[in-house]
Amino acid sequence: QVQLVESGGGLAQAGGSLRLSCAASGRLFSIVTMDWYRQAPGKQRELVATITSGGSTSYADSVNGRFTISRANAKNTVYLQMNSLKPEDTAVYYCRTVVRLNVYWGQGTQVTVSS
Repeated sequence: QVQLVESGGGLAQAGGSLRLSCAASGRLFSIVTMDWYRQAPGKQRELVATITSGGSTSYADSVNGRFTISRANAKNTVYLQMNSLKPEDTAVYYCRTVVRLNVYWGQGTQVTVSS
């Protein structure tokens, strides 16, 4: 059983910053790829950022250069640093991983960016 818990969401002004955290259960955290997704009302859930067990990262074009994903394996935690926020970043942000072909999601944390 894998459990993921997000935190750090909230309200920010356009141009501001937020840092999201995802705390994961399980001793296999260090060897799995972790992802951040987001979903706005009425829209598809989209992949925002990925970090592999080896530390390789990738980003959606819409956030590239503004967001940074990182991980602290000793704390079983993955982070998403969000800078230069835009109103279109408003969404529920979810942490996600795949273990033995099973997909696990956190409960989500709301990010709202006002203009």
